[in-house]
Amino acid sequence: MSLKKEIIHKIILNKNRPHLNFSLKYKTEKFTNNLFYTLFDAEACTTNNIEKLENNFEEIYKLACQNNGCSYQPIWNNFLNKLPAILENLHLDAQELVNNDPAAKTIKEVYLAYPGFYAIAIYRFSHELLLLNTPLIPRLMSEYAHGKTGTDIHPGATIGKSFFIDHATGTVIGETCIIKNHVKIYQGVTLGALQVEKNMKNTKRHPTVEDNVTIYANATILGGDTIIGENTTIGGNVWLTKSVPKNSLVYHTTETKLKPKFKL
Repeated sequence: MSLKKEIIHKIILNKNRPHLNFSLKYKTEKFTNNLFYTLFDAEACTTNNIEKLENNFEEIYKLACQNNGCSYQPIWNNFLNKLPAILENLHLDAQELVNNDPAAKTIKEVYLAYPGFYAIAIYRFSHELLLLNTPLIPRLMSEYAHGKTGTDIHPGATIGKSFFIDHATGTVIGETCIIKNHVKIYQGVTLGALQVEKNMKNTKRHPTVEDNVTIYANATILGGDTIIGENTTIGGNVWLTKSVPKNSLVYHTTETKLKPKFKL
């Protein structure tokens, strides 16, 4: 065997551990985009698109299951039944952005141009599919949104109604995070785990954020036992690993000095 053939043989042996079919990734990304446009694009034929989406889902589900005979139909039927309620929640999310962001002139702008809204939409789709025990697909959907928007929302997170992410870039929301209603988050916020040992995979590792909380840019809140009480405002650059009572204002202070650059 020539050196070249030997190298190719070794590559083939190693690339099959595990067996990966990257068409699952690309086809899931296409499904994700088509799902978003089916629900929001007024020019899209909903009837035809739903049929196409079912066919797309059947294909990616079989790839995710590696054709082991599992049926996509029960999951798809349940997901389809959930879509009207998901859409209603997304309209509330969009309205929350319009109500609270002075830069948002119209709700149309939110649907078409806001990366935070797109990230929330894909989260809500992927979350429902995760609840239905769909393999791999929810995580691929969330990572696709992550790549497009810079917002990393794990599909396992639990997020209530009227959710607001402004600017979006760098926002991280962990798998076991619980966010309740009318919560506003700005860019660079991390709702993460205080510890990341593998044996904690079945424990709550990420914070709980109660109703009507605002978290400003680059704040970091860590820990499964950490609860941010309702009506609280967390200022920019705050680092928290302990709970905060309701109606609190938490802020980070720095000393900024100003002096002439050149002596006169």
